Amino acid sequence: MVDLAEIQAAYYMVAATGVLIAAVFYVLNMRATLQTRQAQLFMPIYATFHEKEYQRGYYEVMNWQWSDFEDYQKKYSYQNNSEAAMYRSILGAHLEGIGVLLRRRLIDPSFVDDLMSQVIVRYWEKFGPLIRESRVKLNYPFMGEQSEYLYNQIKPIMEKQLRELTTV
Repeated sequence: MVDLAEIQAAYYMVAATGVLIAAVFYVLNMRATLQTRQAQLFMPIYATFHEKEYQRGYYEVMNWQWSDFEDYQKKYSYQNNSEAAMYRSILGAHLEGIGVLLRRRLIDPSFVDDLMSQVIVRYWEKFGPLIRESRVKLNYPFMGEQSEYLYNQIKPIMEKQLRELTTV
């Protein structure tokens, strides 16, 4: 004969197994939802980069040449060349926004790297020294902070991928 305690123990094991299965399903479902939300959040940002006017500004800005901070100010500051300054401002603000999303862990760094690493790295390596100097000379200590954070997160991922490609 089956003891009541054994039936009750079996019942508790079945119930606990059901709760465990539900919890695992919930976690997997939430992970898929999070990945979908990250993609939904990032794709309009990525799409902006491919708009004709944005591309025009990007290539113009990336072809700028200057010798020092003062030369840059003469050629590209708002006071001297508002059209040029607008292009750099749009590009910088776009990357700042991506940096904020990355810093707040709303998008995955590898996701950003897969789609935009070269843009981010080229931008910061060109403008980073100028931005750092601007922080001091223009008394704007947080200028480009999110773009710098973005660069510092993406550059190591990109370098790791390049090493893996060259060792194959």
